[in-house]
Amino acid sequence: MMELGQLATPTLWWVLSVSLMALGVAGTVLPVLPGTLLVLGGIVLGAWIDGFERVSLLSVGVVAALALLAWLTDFVAALLGAKRVGASPQAMVGAALGTVAGIFTGFVGLLFMPLLGAMAGEYLARRDSVRAAHVGLATWVGLLFGTLVKLVLSFVMIGIFVLTWWF
Repeated sequence: MMELGQLATPTLWWVLSVSLMALGVAGTVLPVLPGTLLVLGGIVLGAWIDGFERVSLLSVGVVAALALLAWLTDFVAALLGAKRVGASPQAMVGAALGTVAGIFTGFVGLLFMPLLGAMAGEYLARRDSVRAAHVGLATWVGLLFGTLVKLVLSFVMIGIFVLTWWF
């Protein structure tokens, strides 16, 4: 029986590994893709290619912990921004729906639709336009901060992989 490693040349495995990492970095900004999970998958594949000789299981474990931290950051940052100003659950749902809608409207939509969604949700909950703007902005800032942290952690994960592979 043929082993998994014999199904393709190492070059193809490396192309897949690097592609997963690149797609994962894009996924830290595009909410449709599981960004840090893809980065982690690419790193695990890259470590597996040479039997975890260059990149140890310990290094993969550290990277996995960072992936978990990035995943948690995604939820916590938006919630802290919203909670800080007392956002309603409708504002959070609106921000999530705005994020999904933003995917289909390009970069500007992706950047601003969560803000508009949070504002709309808060307005529907409380019928106060000033409060809706305040909550929308706070939720939006939290989402942007979370995205920035996820992006940085993804690059740190890749950096750890590259450093341990080279040294």
